[in-house]
This record gives sequence, structure tokens and C-alpha cells, in this order.
Amino acid sequence: MIRVLLADDQEIVRTGMAMILSAEDDIDVVAHARDGLQALEMVGLHRPDVVLMDIRMPRLNGLDALRHLTRPQAPYRPHVVIVTTFDDEEYLARAVDAGAGGFILKDSGPRLLAEAVRAAAAGDSLVSPAITVRLLRQFRTVSSGPETATRLSPREREVVVLLADGLTNAEIATALSITVGTVKTHLTNVQAKLGARNRVEIAAWAWRSGLAGRGA
Repeated sequence: MIRVLLADDQEIVRTGMAMILSAEDDIDVVAHARDGLQALEMVGLHRPDVVLMDIRMPRLNGLDALRHLTRPQAPYRPHVVIVTTFDDEEYLARAVDAGAGGFILKDSGPRLLAEAVRAAAAGDSLVSPAITVRLLRQFRTVSSGPETATRLSPREREVVVLLADGLTNAEIATALSITVGTVKTHLTNVQAKLGARNRVEIAAWAWRSGLAGRGA
């Protein structure tokens, strides 16, 4: 079972997400939080696998709660998926830097919500190209080329480009005619070479460096 914590200041949002997720056989909503402080408390008590975190909450907002959960000395670090709307783009950029592992829209349907939880639990958290590409394009720079990319193998660069376009591990594997396990191995190696905390940071680096989006 994937253990999930819902953190949102709107009770109706938490209730709706809980109803959707509780209908899934492999997902268990273990706790709710109405603000960032309560979210940190609930994480300590329930140790969820995935936290669905709103950004704009009272007392402690989602960004500050995220930074607390992803700090190196944190005693327990769940996968954090930011639940957002498109008018939060400035906050989303900051969420990437704070270590968010994925993003989903508040008005996403039941199927995508459940997929977001499963993807995050599996470390395959770029679930929505509509969010991914729009968000990560903000990191594009005018640099002539990615200097750090010289440390990546040609296959690793191919994997990173597809990741930055919003593809899941399974989709990358199909596109490159390799196994999902091989994709994960490449991403683990890339993560170590870049010093990235998760696949979102890998994708952000690809856009910042100019490796991604060359034809966009």
C-alpha cells in the first residue's frame, strides 16, 4: 500500500482527493493536514510515502514545509508532490529548487491524481507534461551549450532530454528501445553526476543548460 498525506487548507479539496484515492486498492490516505505546520507533524506521526502538498497555506506555506522535509538532516523524507494551479508558476520554480519531486493540477481528474501518487512512490514523478514542460521552460537560459553535459554519456543525454520533455520511465524506455531498469540506472548515474536530488532537478538542469528544448 502507498501511504499518502494530504496537505491543503481547503477541507473540500482534501475530502475530494481522499475520496478519489481511497477508492484505489493500492493507496491508503493515512492523514490530513490543514497547513504546513500540521503537515510536518503528520509526517512525523504517520511517515507517509507520498505527501500531496498545496503551496498557499496559513501558518506555514507549502514551500517552507517542503524545504523542511527535504533538508539533508530531515529524519524522514517522503516524496512530495506539489498540488497547484497554473497561476502558481513563480512558486513552482521555487518548489523545484526546494526539492519537489512532482507537480499536479488541482483540477486533475481521478485517474491522473492516482497516477501522480503511484508515480511519486516509484520515483517516476513527472506525471503531467502540461505542467512539466510549461514549468521547466522557465529555466531555459541563453547559454550556448551545456558544459556539464560533457560528463554525461550520449545515452544519458538522450534519457535526460526525454525526461525534460515530460516522459515517464516507461515512455523513455519505449522511445529508446531499452528496459525500464536501464532507464532507472541511467537516471541514477545522471543524478550522481549532477548532484541532483530527484528527476525534477535533472529536468530543470536540462532546461537551464540548454540541453532540452532546442527545437521548441
